[in-house]
Amino acid sequence: MSKDIILHQLHIARGITTNYLKSFPEDIADIVPTGFNNNIRWNFGHIPVVAEKLVFAPAGENIQLPKEFFAFFNAGTHPKDWEEPAPSFLEIVAILEEQKSRLLNTFSNRLDEKLSEPFQLRKNMTFQTIGELLLFSCYHEAMHIGTIKSMKKAIDAKKF
Repeated sequence: MSKDIILHQLHIARGITTNYLKSFPEDIADIVPTGFNNNIRWNFGHIPVVAEKLVFAPAGENIQLPKEFFAFFNAGTHPKDWEEPAPSFLEIVAILEEQKSRLLNTFSNRLDEKLSEPFQLRKNMTFQTIGELLLFSCYHEAMHIGTIKSMKKAIDAKKF
């Protein structure tokens, strides 16, 4: 697979995410629809947290997100536990856009680079290269956009 394809997928996935977030009504961001564990704000904020942990950390790069993003949006966190106001959509957009630039600048010439040790996400999910991590990060991002769209449909149908 061409390195350009991986970078193109990253560009597309993050562009879809940021454009959707910019057009999204923030007034419904904190509703947790029936059948969901988190709200829409959590899902948007979770995307850059996972990219840091899934791509930057295993590649030996420093994590550069504000610490509060991990407190709000890390796996296992829930809006019901938030004691302070969560980052706004504008703050999340800024983080997503900055991170996209950092991903492209840091890894565009390193996609075939082997990790110092294989990164095992789950029992049957092992990644050997930075390019593999980037592709999986795009998959994760798209999965959360699908979740957000389902949540919006549930909210629009007043299922909360």
